[in-house]
Amino acid sequence: MTTDSDDAILRLLRRHFQGRWRIRRTTRLWIATAEDYLTGHAPTIVETDLNTFVRQLEDPPPSAGRSLLSRPAFRDHLDQVGEDGVYHQPNPPTA
Repeated sequence: MTTDSDDAILRLLRRHFQGRWRIRRTTRLWIATAEDYLTGHAPTIVETDLNTFVRQLEDPPPSAGRSLLSRPAFRDHLDQVGEDGVYHQPNPPTA
């Protein structure tokens, strides 16, 4: 269960990192997705500890690989849904 102080922290983090990270949380996890999918660092950060989470937002770990969205063959066939880095393929590939 989240508390009012958790919600205040979430609002503060969203305001501070606006334009760099999309931040959300569950009852146990802090989650951030980079707004720029071509970034040179990890595109997603997931942590249980708030202090570790904030340190990684300030100094993100390196990326493990390239995002599929950096490749036009994928990106050009997907529609972004909302603002949380979720994409949808309106026309599934045919066999």
